[in-house]
Amino acid sequence: MTSPFIPVNTPLLDGNEAEYLAECIRTGWISSEGPFIKRFEQAMAEAAGRRHGIAVTNGSVALDIAVHALGLEEGSEVIIPTFTIISCAAAVVRAGLVPVGVDCDAATWNMTVEGVEAAITPRTRAIMLVHIYGLPVDLEPIMALARKHDLRVIEDAAEMHGQTYRGAPCGSFGDVSTFSFYPNKHVTTGEGGMILTDDDTLADRLQGYRNLCFQPQQRFVHEDLGWNARLTNLQAALGVAQVERLPRTVELKRRIGRLYDDHLGNVAHLRRPVARTNYADNIYWVYGVVLDDSVPFDAKEAMRRLGEKGIGTRPFFWCMHEQPVLRRMGLMLDESHPNAEYIARRGFYLPSGLALTDDEIARSAQALKEILA
Repeated sequence: MTSPFIPVNTPLLDGNEAEYLAECIRTGWISSEGPFIKRFEQAMAEAAGRRHGIAVTNGSVALDIAVHALGLEEGSEVIIPTFTIISCAAAVVRAGLVPVGVDCDAATWNMTVEGVEAAITPRTRAIMLVHIYGLPVDLEPIMALARKHDLRVIEDAAEMHGQTYRGAPCGSFGDVSTFSFYPNKHVTTGEGGMILTDDDTLADRLQGYRNLCFQPQQRFVHEDLGWNARLTNLQAALGVAQVERLPRTVELKRRIGRLYDDHLGNVAHLRRPVARTNYADNIYWVYGVVLDDSVPFDAKEAMRRLGEKGIGTRPFFWCMHEQPVLRRMGLMLDESHPNAEYIARRGFYLPSGLALTDDEIARSAQALKEILA
């Protein structure tokens, strides 16, 4: 390779991050008790139109605590998309609940109302909505189903910082919502997560669970088991700086998506992300592509060939109903979801980080054209 390797993600830290981190070090507030924690929680709650924000160590534990805090009866079913990250199913299983998968739409890659409705049984108690890769789930009809059947709703908005559904912020729907702040997210703290809710009682419960259920009057006397899932002030300082520039981040991501579309618009045998629906414009958390059947190799081989050309990639999620760990537990055994199975095998995403340059986008797109020629 004559040109530098292009990583699949490089974060952008060009705001007040260094200043706020220096303040933490200067004042000595580096633990989970520092003032940036509350600032970050308030900033994320306001951005998502929520009353309460509870900062935690990562997006996966945010789901764990959120599902647990709903207090669903053991053995109850929770509907989830099969095309998602393992964290979603793991949170359900760890709470003693049963995940039931639904297929995704072939174009938007999100769960559908038809799939959710068909999966509801007398044992269903909740729906976990997971927005995938840049477009939100079509929320209104699924929320209507939840109200009709008296189901709790967990909204996993891990990839949706700054995205909206019909003008309302993603993360503002359901009983509880969660975000992730991994380095490839629109808001990053290195590692980190957030749980959001409008329910005062649930917020108190979530606060307790993230802090080992310490009691205000008798700290080391515990009425329940919780998590040590506190975010540090250092991480929250990064998060505050990142939220400050979130509108600019959204514009940068959409520009990356438009540039890739310009380069790849005439490429045959390739499904590109849907740019917009009647409820949202794509936020392009990542720029994913799916190879059609005419391409004589799968995503794994495409990624290998792109790697040889110095282009970083990452595969799409593997379906939950095909996860060995869940199958060994006797879960999701009889499920078949052809759309998700197809894109899991034929889909991957190109370099999509905020620090990506126009030249790197052009190089990545050209490399993809070459391996498809």
